[in-house]
Amino acid sequence: MNQSPEPTTILRFTAAERWTHRTLGILMGVLLITAAVLYLPGASAVIGYRPLMRNTHIIAGFLLPIPIIVACFFWAFRQDLRRLNRFSPNDWKWLRTRKRRNGEIPVGKFNAGQKLNSAFVLGSIIVLLGTGLVMYFNRFFPDDIRTGSTFVHDWLAILVAIATAGHMWMAYGDATARKGMLTGSVPVEWAEKEHDEWANEVRS
Repeated sequence: MNQSPEPTTILRFTAAERWTHRTLGILMGVLLITAAVLYLPGASAVIGYRPLMRNTHIIAGFLLPIPIIVACFFWAFRQDLRRLNRFSPNDWKWLRTRKRRNGEIPVGKFNAGQKLNSAFVLGSIIVLLGTGLVMYFNRFFPDDIRTGSTFVHDWLAILVAIATAGHMWMAYGDATARKGMLTGSVPVEWAEKEHDEWANEVRS
């Protein structure tokens, strides 16, 4: 009896997860670009249309949590949220060593860096939405709350821009990971090298 050939790829992300990632990326890009236009005098003078930029920024900000809320209705996304929310002893080892990619430390579907980045992004979305609401409905809040919200909103946006640039740089350096987010599947060899614990979990 002929045995079926071993699969050459592993499903890493479902269509719902990929579309959630793309939608968040687009909205975050719109927010960062419009924020730069609004807060950098040079960019504002060159591009103009400040009221349009402001309204686009506000709408994109209100829309930002929606893809995450919708994705929570999908089982695969909720499973990945659980994975991202679990920090194991191996994750701490992964962070402390420079030899984190030599295969000696077992890595699940997400490495420690990806878990920290996801936690930062989710927390930032919540804080930016909250401070943005205070800034938008400013007449309902006292001066000290409005001033504090503006301060937190602006500086956190800068940190998000830095984190986003770092995320894009890391993605640029790993074509296979980018293809996995584009198509949903990754080669078995890549999974065994980069996320061996997850690859074994899928096979079993």
